[in-house]
Amino acid sequence: MTNSISDFDKADLLFVIGSNTTECHPIIGRFIRQAVKFKETKLIVADPRNIELARVADIHLRHKPGTDVALINAMMNVIIKENLQDQEFIDKRTEGYDELVKTVNNYDTERATEITGVPQDEINAAARLFAEADSAIVTYSMGITQHITGTDNVKSLANIVMLTGNIGREGTGLSPLRGQNNVQGACDMGALPNVYPGYQNVDNSEIQKKFESAWGCKLSAKPGLTTTMMTDAMHEGRIKAMFVVGENPLMSEPHLNHARKAMERLAFLVVQDIFPTETSLMADVILPAAVFAEKDGTYTNTERRIQKLRKAIDPPAEAKSDWEIINMLAERLGHTFGFKSTAEIMDEIASLTPSYGGISHNRLDTGGLQWPCPNRDHPGTPFLHKDLFTRGKGKFHAVEYKSPAESTSEEFPLILTTGRMLEHWHTGSMSRRSDVLDALQPNGMIDIHPDDALKLGITDGDIVAVSSARGRIKTRAHITDKASPGVAYMAFHWSEAPANILTNPALDPFAKIPEYKVSAVKAELLVMDKERQDNQ
Repeated sequence: MTNSISDFDKADLLFVIGSNTTECHPIIGRFIRQAVKFKETKLIVADPRNIELARVADIHLRHKPGTDVALINAMMNVIIKENLQDQEFIDKRTEGYDELVKTVNNYDTERATEITGVPQDEINAAARLFAEADSAIVTYSMGITQHITGTDNVKSLANIVMLTGNIGREGTGLSPLRGQNNVQGACDMGALPNVYPGYQNVDNSEIQKKFESAWGCKLSAKPGLTTTMMTDAMHEGRIKAMFVVGENPLMSEPHLNHARKAMERLAFLVVQDIFPTETSLMADVILPAAVFAEKDGTYTNTERRIQKLRKAIDPPAEAKSDWEIINMLAERLGHTFGFKSTAEIMDEIASLTPSYGGISHNRLDTGGLQWPCPNRDHPGTPFLHKDLFTRGKGKFHAVEYKSPAESTSEEFPLILTTGRMLEHWHTGSMSRRSDVLDALQPNGMIDIHPDDALKLGITDGDIVAVSSARGRIKTRAHITDKASPGVAYMAFHWSEAPANILTNPALDPFAKIPEYKVSAVKAELLVMDKERQDNQ
């Protein structure tokens, strides 16, 4: 996030796109609801589904999955034509504006309506409401990024905040919501294939030398592979061994049948986790890890805030903290790290990572700090880009709309989009072990709009077969107007009905993220609901 969570309370308008915030990020969802209710903050929601936030929004843009670029370009078209842009901000702090104008000129509301399905008057109203706000925040999540155009989608959102001057001050900015509690921290620490900690590129020779000197070893300048790219490499025999830490790819990867076949070709698989998972069932070795309450360390949350984690209880049996396990493995492989505590690890992080340069465990005893925090006297940074962008001037990117990789057909007449629900989390390896949560939502289901259900002869509670070009699953039908006509929805928490058997592994060419949000499927009745059977 460019800004802080507290800024939701300072904005005049919130624009939520590609995020079912109240279910997937309920704490931030509550901030948004409170701002709308008590501060009379304006709210625009762009989502194909009639999610909870849409019901309290001033405007709900119910666009087709995968049409975000066309929608945002059309909003910018209206803003520019009606001279609602922040020209002073554009002139002083950005570049590439003329190219942006040329592109968005081709996206009038008539064309956008044809692409997105959103009525012209709603696009006009949303554009005006957004541009006329003194301060606006754009909030997004995986509904924006999990497309073959995910990078373009994010660039489009950056365009609209720069166009209206909604960046670099309180109550403004881009707020990507991280899907897990330490995703931000993991990325900050180099858990990406192309960077060292602090987003320092592995193919930069000076940076490479710095880390080689600190770590006492030779490092490759070649970027690695993303998770989905690893799946293909396993399938082709280019990866023969894998070490999976705190992840369950045999539930979370797209096109699961392909992912399973790929992992079956491994010669050696190690899984390090706190509970058995679908992936651990295939492991040659399982390393038991400690849970959050059983270890020290830090988490960095969605607002870039580094927070200290304090051990409360000892881990059971032979379970150990992740860092201890990795430390021991390094020693067995002949390279001693020498760390005795997480405080020592943080000191090394600070010495090598400029944005974490002022972070230490002692400083975190009195509260969290937001990076960049370059030295021990720095108070942390509540919001980014106050006077300058990292590159100097902000760059507009002229982005053209591209269709999703897959579209409906006579064989597969529905678009399936996937995500999470409030009661469960990710692959269910933790939440489904909670008797309370599992009782609240014990089974997977597919949300289908009543119009589609009528055409298919399906009623609420029926067991249906859902198929795509990649596979077939059985699940229960939930008939609801929360879904849009032609668009079905499934959460991916249930191994009994794994939605990711159906999803498309097509990748964004830049970020290499799969297109989980747009897959062509069909739904067929298998077994009528018992009550329906009894009535016939």
